[in-house]
Amino acid sequence: EVQLVESGGGLVQTGGSLRLSCAASGFIFGNYDIGWFRQAPGKEREGVSCISVSDGSTYYADSVKGRFTISSDNAKNTVYLQMNSLKPEDTAVYYCAAGRIGDSYCLMPGWYDYWGQGTQVTVSS
Repeated sequence: EVQLVESGGGLVQTGGSLRLSCAASGFIFGNYDIGWFRQAPGKEREGVSCISVSDGSTYYADSVKGRFTISSDNAKNTVYLQMNSLKPEDTAVYYCAAGRIGDSYCLMPGWYDYWGQGTQVTVSS
């Protein structure tokens, strides 16, 4: 069974840091692009960051550039999202997803086939 399991969420103060992990199983990890998405209550799901399987290229939403960093450990089938300088507007459930994105823009949720259950990130003001 294909599984993506997020971990590392929690409650932090403004300016704090968290590192999220996405552990994948049930498919060949190196054949898929991985994205991080987030969704706040009453809001649409939005792309945060993604990493390309073909060349390791990374992409970020404008709202998190300079603060978040995506990375992968292929031997562990795990992708990470390091989040620094957190703001209250970063509060959301964070999801990782896997898909064969190809030439499409990798921050679009509709391109992904497999999703984790999410991990809550709350940033207090």
